[in-house]
Amino acid sequence: MQAKPRLLQAVRQTMRLRRMSPRSERVYLAWIRRYVRYHGLRHPAEMGEREVAAFLTFLAVERGVAAATQRQALSALLFLYRAVLGVEVGWVDGVRWARPRARLPVVLTQEEVGRVLAGLAGTPRLVAMLLYGSGMRLLECLTLRVKDVDLERGEIRIRRGKGGKDRVTVLAESVREPLRRHLEAVRVLHGRDREAGGSAVVLPDALARKYPGAATSWVWQWVFPATRRYVDRLTGARRRHHLDPSVIQRAVAAAVRRSGVTKRATCHTLRHSFATHLLESGYDIRTVQELLGHSDVRTTMIYTHVLNRGGRGVRSPADALGVV
Repeated sequence: MQAKPRLLQAVRQTMRLRRMSPRSERVYLAWIRRYVRYHGLRHPAEMGEREVAAFLTFLAVERGVAAATQRQALSALLFLYRAVLGVEVGWVDGVRWARPRARLPVVLTQEEVGRVLAGLAGTPRLVAMLLYGSGMRLLECLTLRVKDVDLERGEIRIRRGKGGKDRVTVLAESVREPLRRHLEAVRVLHGRDREAGGSAVVLPDALARKYPGAATSWVWQWVFPATRRYVDRLTGARRRHHLDPSVIQRAVAAAVRRSGVTKRATCHTLRHSFATHLLESGYDIRTVQELLGHSDVRTTMIYTHVLNRGGRGVRSPADALGVV
């Protein structure tokens, strides 16, 4: 059994009017369904802070979810109450909050990165090269627009990254020519879409009203468009979204298995490796902080603990003995 369809439809409509990502829509709807089921299919309008607190505590105590997962569930429920139901939820008291787990990031050596990349081809390989060469998060890479890539200057401008911040990061020299060829192919695809009458992409905020022709212009197209078009339920227009993250995640996971790398590596591991290898090469931590888009340098400093120089970056005194 599921929550009342009208409620879920209202959530979808509100999220789409706010131009929230399809991924956020799926995640929020999943948490709302779980919340309603946990409380015996009661309508959320009949519940409040006490029921939200009980559900969040259940996730931490009974399900043992991570702190980030618990916060994600809270965000979904606050959106439901405030944005959809128009109910202000006060401070949620009595919650057993999950404790954040301080874990060091998994980092690959440059040789291991090469082995993983060797197991990739086509668009997944290009995306993985950008993740490692520029330090982007996967979704930041997949939501790049053509205008955000400067092949001549070797720069990538990331719009509305984590925390809504913009930043500029480096475009590796070795990636420029493959990316140039990729964009030429994307431009051909865009031309076919225009001829078929379905080349408009979704624009952020109110740009569609401010610049009516921008949605079909080349510079606003996705760098990594999806292979299929879809029909916008609100406007009925045929559009092409950006590539789904799962396509790259599956390809990278398969490449890691084939490479023989025994570390638990994912797409995000390439970002961690980018930061660590820059620090190993002697780059200033503030420079790395800016490239990664961290608000606090303390977040970037975690990479100093995984430098390829032993525990805490020190040289063991046993190495001075000169014996085996």
